[in-house]
Amino acid sequence: MTQPGPRGRYGGRSAADRRAERRERLMTAGLELFGTAGYAASTVGQICRAANLSTRQYYEEFAGREALLIAVYDQVNAEAQAAVAEAVKNSAGQPLAERIKAALTAYALSTATDLRRAKVAYVEIVGVNAGVEEHRMATRARWAGLIRELMRAGAAAGEVPDRDYRLAASAYLGAVNGLLQDWCATPDRAPLADAVEELARISAALTG
Repeated sequence: MTQPGPRGRYGGRSAADRRAERRERLMTAGLELFGTAGYAASTVGQICRAANLSTRQYYEEFAGREALLIAVYDQVNAEAQAAVAEAVKNSAGQPLAERIKAALTAYALSTATDLRRAKVAYVEIVGVNAGVEEHRMATRARWAGLIRELMRAGAAAGEVPDRDYRLAASAYLGAVNGLLQDWCATPDRAPLADAVEELARISAALTG
């Protein structure tokens, strides 16, 4: 359970501003350590030193390492969701295959251009414990729902058959995450653009 932060103003800055800055510093340190050394090898003490904050300040923001990992993971996904929404908006009116490719490209560029973000999103978040895994699967379900929405829109426009795409969306999302997980874990990885092109080819099974 996090503790209340400081109240009042200090140095012309409100307590809320100071707390937001501390949280951002901890998030930045978490991304750096989880995305390089790895979650299992990163301690609260190391995170605090990287953020130049005390452990007391850490626990005012996060209940433990898991809470910070989830927060960093959620931030990566929230930014990816915004990028995908923009790509879908900008590709409106194009064929379904192009809309899916635009969404996929935005997703991959947002989550995997920075290898630290890719490692958090596809490697470090996996299998931590039952609670973290439940959170990851809920996030995955929301992404699968977005794919189903694209397919339903395509069906409404007569581009694909009108059927339940629940299993197809889950299978495709598994392919996306699996390929990007392997990609970021491979030392001699191919260019990210090649991974995106491969996933675009796989998406043809959805729209073909």
